[in-house]
Amino acid sequence: MKHKPITLLIVLFLFVGQAFAQYPDVETKLDKKIKSFLEENVNSWRDMNVPLSDGKFLYDIILEHGYTRAVEIGTSTGHSAIWIAWALSKTGGKLITIEIDKNRYLQAKANFKKAGVSKYIDVRLADAHELVPELEGKYDFVFSDADKYWYKNYFLAMEPKLEVGGCFVAHNTGMRVNGIRDFLDYVEANENFKTTFENNSRAGMSVSYKQKEK
Repeated sequence: MKHKPITLLIVLFLFVGQAFAQYPDVETKLDKKIKSFLEENVNSWRDMNVPLSDGKFLYDIILEHGYTRAVEIGTSTGHSAIWIAWALSKTGGKLITIEIDKNRYLQAKANFKKAGVSKYIDVRLADAHELVPELEGKYDFVFSDADKYWYKNYFLAMEPKLEVGGCFVAHNTGMRVNGIRDFLDYVEANENFKTTFENNSRAGMSVSYKQKEK
């Protein structure tokens, strides 16, 4: 019995250590500003935002591959976009993020300004069903976190615009809702992409890397 308090302290220490380790090292003034904003608002990200660990995962992918031209489908109030923009601030890139709800769009813009990442984000108030197919140019990173029943359509629209070596990440792929299974069946059978899954995400995230053109 006397060892239980010590064991509890060790577990608590490890838990706290892991929580702090989820944030990248601070190297610049911008890093400090972004990290401070995220820490201050760590318990405020509701309204369909991703959790901290998933945001850090997106950050790591972008840095690892040096991605610079990113698209996010479904901004919500901006948590994932801030993580993406943080990484892009280091690779010299920029994010186009799309939100259909005006209130969430305005809140996201305010959050981007407070976090200091506005210059790395082109935030658009639009219907992604219409805007995504109209996007011009090539991209190397896509994060889909909007209406699940439209995931396959988003992928089909972005597939030819994604560069070889680029990545399409879809959030909430662990959910049993209309559209997720159709989307996963398509990407897993797609010979031009290699799809894996982020096992540490509670919501589930599929990660599809483009191996070749059709």
